[in-house]
Order: sequence, then structure tokens, then C-alpha cells
Amino acid sequence: MTTTNEIADKIAVDHGLTKVQSKAIVEAVFSSITDAAGSGAETSIPGFGKFKVKNTPEREARNPATGATIKVAAAKKLTFAPAKALKDALNK
Repeated sequence: MTTTNEIADKIAVDHGLTKVQSKAIVEAVFSSITDAAGSGAETSIPGFGKFKVKNTPEREARNPATGATIKVAAAKKLTFAPAKALKDALNK
């Protein structure tokens, strides 16, 4: 598993930045993706993939403990579709 700090450390080493600067950059990227998702916009990162907001409708489900039918409210979820370059890199 890779953490935000590990990503920031790698950026700092590769580009001659301080860890504080690179951590701020990583957090700014994630914040931008979050802001775009919050407004319903799609974020596309060429060579990596797309982040999209998907609306899931209200549905019925069952409580496994009691077997009772319950309604699950409509919600939004963030989906990720990898770019072809990323898929190709994973399947070498």
C-alpha cells in the first residue's frame, strides 16, 4: 500500500523539492479532484484515468440479521476508469 506521505516523498526526491512542498502539491491535487467531484464534474488525468461521479438510485435491500426489507437511499459515488496506458502498464 502506498500512502500520501510515500507519494510526496517520491516526488520530493525525484524533483528536488522539500517534503513539505511535495506534500502540499499532493494534497492540492487530491483537493482539486474532491472539489470537482463535489460539483459533479469529471476529472481526467491523461495516461492515468478518469474520476466520475455516478448517481445510484434508491433501492430495496434486506437486513441479513432479521430478513426485513429496508430502503437504501439514493447516493452519489465516485468511480474511477483507468486509462489504456495504465491498463497496459498493469498487464505487462
